[in-house]
Amino acid sequence: MSEFEGQVGARIRSIIERVENVEAEIKELNEGKKEIFAEAKADGFDTKVLKEIIKMRKEEKAERDERDALLDLYMRAIEGAEVQSKAA
Repeated sequence: MSEFEGQVGARIRSIIERVENVEAEIKELNEGKKEIFAEAKADGFDTKVLKEIIKMRKEEKAERDERDALLDLYMRAIEGAEVQSKAA
């Protein structure tokens, strides 16, 4: 094996090992997240709602406002359709 191949092989191994280390860290972090949600659930909190709040906090305010406006519009349209179908 040439010196070049040895250097390339070492670089490839380094990249793979770094990715494996990050994957291990992600696994640990996900376990930590599960523990936090289990603790919240034990304290009586609704974890589904907590996850939704976390998701919302990641969004930009403008995106949230647009989604909320569309949600409101769609809900009013559904309610309007229900009133019309009952009247008919």
